[in-house]
Amino acid sequence: MAQPAELMDYDKALELFEPVLGFEVHVELNTTTKMFSDAPNFFGGEPNTNVTPVDLGLPGSLPVVNEQAVKHSISLGLALGCSIRPSSRFARKNYFYPDLAKNYQISQYDEPIAFDGNVEVELADGRLFQIPIERAHMEEDAGKLTHVGGSTGRIQGAEYSLVDYNRAGVPLVEIVTNIIYGAERDAPELAKAYVSTIRDIVRSLGISDAKMERGNLRCDANISLSPRGSGTLGTRTETKNVNSLRSVERAIRYEIQRQAAILAAGGTITQETRHWHEDTGVTSAGRPKSDADDYRYFPEPDLLPVEPSIELIEELRAALPEAPAIRRRRLKDAWGFTDLEFQDVVNSGLLVEIEETVAAGASAEQARKWWTGELARIANAAGVEISSLDITPRDVADIAVMVVSRTITDRMAREVIEGVLAGEGAPLDVVNKRGLKVVSDDGALVAAIDEALAAQPDVLEKIRDGKVQAAGAVIGAVMKAMKGQADAARVRELVLERAQQ
Repeated sequence: MAQPAELMDYDKALELFEPVLGFEVHVELNTTTKMFSDAPNFFGGEPNTNVTPVDLGLPGSLPVVNEQAVKHSISLGLALGCSIRPSSRFARKNYFYPDLAKNYQISQYDEPIAFDGNVEVELADGRLFQIPIERAHMEEDAGKLTHVGGSTGRIQGAEYSLVDYNRAGVPLVEIVTNIIYGAERDAPELAKAYVSTIRDIVRSLGISDAKMERGNLRCDANISLSPRGSGTLGTRTETKNVNSLRSVERAIRYEIQRQAAILAAGGTITQETRHWHEDTGVTSAGRPKSDADDYRYFPEPDLLPVEPSIELIEELRAALPEAPAIRRRRLKDAWGFTDLEFQDVVNSGLLVEIEETVAAGASAEQARKWWTGELARIANAAGVEISSLDITPRDVADIAVMVVSRTITDRMAREVIEGVLAGEGAPLDVVNKRGLKVVSDDGALVAAIDEALAAQPDVLEKIRDGKVQAAGAVIGAVMKAMKGQADAARVRELVLERAQQ
């Protein structure tokens, strides 16, 4: 298990050093087939079943470019404010990994399909920060190693490793920022907000599932520290494949504190990759960080340049969804949220989920209530991203509609959510299986009220004397008698009606 290094107090670190950031976000595209083969592209499946000779790097197999992946890449580049290169070329990035069967990755180097963009990111207090985009280039993903034995799940201490090539060849777009200055103490929050913004963009484009827990979207976070007033860049580290918004924020904060402690003590920072450990909240050393020359890039000889027509680019530009900032303003007005309520939604990272829940039939207030309330609570208790919960916006909308129509109560709704997450089916299936419908027969409710009043004969007089809160005792007794399957609001109405007779 990775142990924490010596850390400097965060505020002290910011007094002495200026953090300089950079991000590489990998987005897996949701095409039907892989980047250079006709192997199916979907998450899961038995190991090494979604493969072809191309994915396995077998001799004589040749790559063929996925047209839809190219279109998705252009759309993403345009959404990032990038220019689209009239002619871009694939390159071979040479390095050995057991999960990279060819011993090289087909990527793009000096001729990426998209370049020179800018993304506007909003912080929790509403401040806007401009993130400069250097490039967005197409490439293929590697396979996946599973290390067996040992206690960390990493190769250190493992008895052996298993290779699954199902992910090999999955189409990726890697979004690389320019150097980011000026984040200061907001650096961890900015990192989280940037990755969240990229996730929202690709989801609104419909080009990726962007589930970080599945690796559909991964962030490599680069950070270095410059001594205050020095005007020089420090040595950077790259924390690899961070796969949750919370972890991105924590990893940046940890690296600032770790590097500051080393530098203040007269030490030096090693240019290296770092691994993030979710369990302990620390990073550990990976491998010395390679520079571009180490990869021996050269043009991919088996693929022609990609030369999209101006007509195609403009067609894709015309189909772009709203820019994130414009979309946020529109949704805030449409939903009628206060500034604070809407900022809470943005900060939660649940804007897309809530928007899709409203589109599925729920009110905006109900959608916000269930996503940022009960579902966020469940995710926090489990220590997972809310997007990893096995519940859809349609499910949440169905639950919300049943609550509003008084088919179920809030308490029952929480049970329904529990059942959906447990795999018991859609919300209505859970309601039927668990017998959770509210008793809507006023006759049954009145009978239960009369029984409760018989046990507490002074309640009606207290209510008539203006002590309306006395109805609570009767309501509680009725809810108990009905095993929680009564609508407390309707019971209260009936009790107050009796008091007026």
